[in-house]
Amino acid sequence: MQAQFFHPRYWLTWLGVGLLRLIVLLPWRWQMSLGTTVGKLLYIALPSRRKISCINLEIAFPGLSAEQREQLNRQHFISLGQGLFESAFGWWSSDKRIQKLTHVEGLDFLKEALKNHRVILLGAHFASLEVGGRILAKHMPVHVVYRPHQNKLIEHLVAIKRSTQYGKAIPKTNMREMIRSIKNGFPSWYATDQNYRAKGSILVPFFGVDAPTNPGTSRLAKMTKAKVIPCIGIRLLNNNPDKYKNKQGYLVRFLAPLENFPTGDSLQDTTRLNHIIEEFIKEFPAQYLWTHKRYKHYQTEDKDFYKHYAQNSACNK
Repeated sequence: MQAQFFHPRYWLTWLGVGLLRLIVLLPWRWQMSLGTTVGKLLYIALPSRRKISCINLEIAFPGLSAEQREQLNRQHFISLGQGLFESAFGWWSSDKRIQKLTHVEGLDFLKEALKNHRVILLGAHFASLEVGGRILAKHMPVHVVYRPHQNKLIEHLVAIKRSTQYGKAIPKTNMREMIRSIKNGFPSWYATDQNYRAKGSILVPFFGVDAPTNPGTSRLAKMTKAKVIPCIGIRLLNNNPDKYKNKQGYLVRFLAPLENFPTGDSLQDTTRLNHIIEEFIKEFPAQYLWTHKRYKHYQTEDKDFYKHYAQNSACNK
C-alpha cells in the first residue's frame, strides 16, 4: 500500500470502501434491497446522467412509449445501485456464497475452443461485471482488459482485486500485455462497447446511430489468430425473461465462437460485434450501462450529439 493513499484526500474513499466491505456480510437479498434504494436516490440526484440514459434509451428503443422508457430508465438506475454492492460482493464474498447464486451457460464452447485455439472473450458493460468475472475465474484463469479509474486509490484496489481473483488485470493502454496474454493461451476479456476517439476509431452503427468505436477486437483476433467468443454476466433477480423466471443470482453465458471472423474488413467485423451486443442488451435492457455517453463526439450540425439530440427529445423535459 502506497503512503500517498493515507492522505486526507482519500479518507472519504476509505470510508466508502469500509462500508461496502461490511455490507458484504449481509444476506444477498438485503444487499440488493439496499442497491434498489441507492439506485432510486441516484435517479433523483443525478439529473445529467438521467438525461444521458434517457437519450440512449430513446435511440435504442424507439418503439417504446415515453412512459415505458422512463420506467426502464428508473430500473436502470436501480441496477446501477445494485451493481455498486455487487462489485464489493464479487471482491470479498466467499466462494460458497457466490456458488449458490451461479448459473453458467455455454461453458463448453469456451473449453472446446481453448483446446486448439487462443480465445478473446467479447464482453460488454453490464452492471454485474465484477461478479461475472469472479464466477468465470472459478473455472479458469482469465485476463481482463479495463479502463483505469481516475481515483488512484480505487484504481489501486480494483487492480489488486482483479489481478488476484481473475488472473490478471490489464489497463487498456497496455496493448503489448494484452497481446501477450492472448498468445500465451489465457482467455482474455475485452469490451469495445464504450465511446472511443483514439487513433483508429471508426464510426459504427449502435442501435442504428453511428458511434465512435474501437475496432480492436477484429485487429487483435487477426494478429493473434484467436477465436472470439461472446460472453456476458447478468443478474437474475427481478424482471427476468420467462426462461429465467424462477432463478435468482448471476448468469454467465457464452456463445459459440464466431465463424468467419475476422474478415479483414474492420467496419464489417465491428458492426457484427455491435449487433451481438445489441441482442444481449435487448434481453436484459435495464442492466446495460446507459449512463455512458456512447455517442459523445459524434458531431451533428457542428453541435455535441447529446445537446443536439435533446432539443427535440422528450428527455429534455
